[in-house]
Amino acid sequence: MIRYLKTARSEAERAEDDARVRAMVETTLADISARGDAAVRELSARFDRYDPPAFRLTTQEIERAMAQVPRRDLDDIRFAQTQVRTFAEHQRASIRDIEVETLPGVVLGHRNIPVRSVGCYVPGGKYPMVASAHMSVVTAKVAGVKRIVASAPPQACADGPAPHPAIVAAMHMGGADEIYCLGGIQAVGAMALGTETIAPVDMLVGPGNAFVAEAKRQLYGRVGIDLFAGPTETMVIADDTVDGELCATDLLGQAEHGVNSPAVLITNSERLARDTIAEIGRLLAILPTGAVASQSWRDYGEVILCDSHEEMLAEANRIASEHVQVMTDRDDWYLENMQSYGALFLGPRTNVSFGDKVIGTNHTLPTRRAGRYTGGLWVGKFLKTHTYQKVTTDEASALIGGYCSRLCMLEGFVGHAEQANIRVRRYGGRNVPYGQAAE
Repeated sequence: MIRYLKTARSEAERAEDDARVRAMVETTLADISARGDAAVRELSARFDRYDPPAFRLTTQEIERAMAQVPRRDLDDIRFAQTQVRTFAEHQRASIRDIEVETLPGVVLGHRNIPVRSVGCYVPGGKYPMVASAHMSVVTAKVAGVKRIVASAPPQACADGPAPHPAIVAAMHMGGADEIYCLGGIQAVGAMALGTETIAPVDMLVGPGNAFVAEAKRQLYGRVGIDLFAGPTETMVIADDTVDGELCATDLLGQAEHGVNSPAVLITNSERLARDTIAEIGRLLAILPTGAVASQSWRDYGEVILCDSHEEMLAEANRIASEHVQVMTDRDDWYLENMQSYGALFLGPRTNVSFGDKVIGTNHTLPTRRAGRYTGGLWVGKFLKTHTYQKVTTDEASALIGGYCSRLCMLEGFVGHAEQANIRVRRYGGRNVPYGQAAE
């Protein structure tokens, strides 16, 4: 039996917020499409108070930004990018082109071809998401993307808005070919639609706020995207092998992302559930980002008490959270049986923050139950699998042609059938009347 010791806002309330965002994004993208650079510049000035001579950073501007980043920070960025690159390289090595002879003289294959150009958005509003540069730029580079465009909003400075040095450094070190200081809808809109000064890309990737996520959704089809992303989500699956402080810390560590970030505890221990709720109250009073995290926990936090691990597993698969931290006496059992999630973090020694920042797996993950049907960003997202075929003998062409002719006529496609029939006539020496099926 499942009991909810704490519940979140309803889906209906969330839908009202989505509708407001959707309308604003639609209007803004139409403006960018119609007026190009002029619209982008007005939007940047209005929302970020940033109106530079050019949004693309020059080599000198990139060097100046990197010179502002302390050596220790550069070393840490380099370490994180090495982890992301190493794992992406192993993933890429697992993806093979194939060519097989399925029948004598019939050769089929596929090639994995990188997307030609990608726009990588790196959020920088409430928090400068330096790690997002690693996840998108580095991974695209490993996949073999030839043109990587990276964009992030300016940061507020004493002398006025300016590019965030650490984000610029991460983009450059990751291998971005073009770097822009541009945020929000105007950034993803400009990269996808193109303007007089920004050539359009073929694909958009990277996380962002509700407006960026909705812009990507509306642009999907004109360009490819990594996934439809919503607010950060976290779930902790725990039993009495761990304590409330650990669970509370892991829940709040993601709740600080934003005021609408769901955080869910699933447990079979009522003692742990109540201890975790109490610890959350204690930690919120001392957490520097407690104002955001407390609102998120109030509106989107849930505590679900189950009778068994099987019931916990069923609830976890139903919710399909983005990040799932598992701390139980059977972590590998959850690894074997979990089917719907973004990424798993197994055991008390790891946590979502490791995955977000440094360990090497990608932090751009499915939200809003999309883990039921897709995984997160990885090197394979930047690859398109294209098939090809070739028939190398007369006998094979005539053989396949006979079957194809009859199947086309079965469906009424006479023109299709003739594509097969002409091969039967030429390579098989058989007389097939025009517009009839081969015998």
